[in-house]
Amino acid sequence: MTKPHHGLDDAPEEVKLAVDLIYLLETNEISPETALKALEIVKSDLIRKQEVSEI
Repeated sequence: MTKPHHGLDDAPEEVKLAVDLIYLLETNEISPETALKALEIVKSDLIRKQEVSEI
């Protein structure tokens, strides 16, 4: 028997993570402005960590 396909089963990991993050933000009623500011902080942090790990 084959496994049924559920929308995101075959999606790339980044899409699955994005969907989870959107759900988290919406269920906690985070404003788009606050979410975007927080995501910029997260992006900067991840870029810094990636640069350090490449050394």
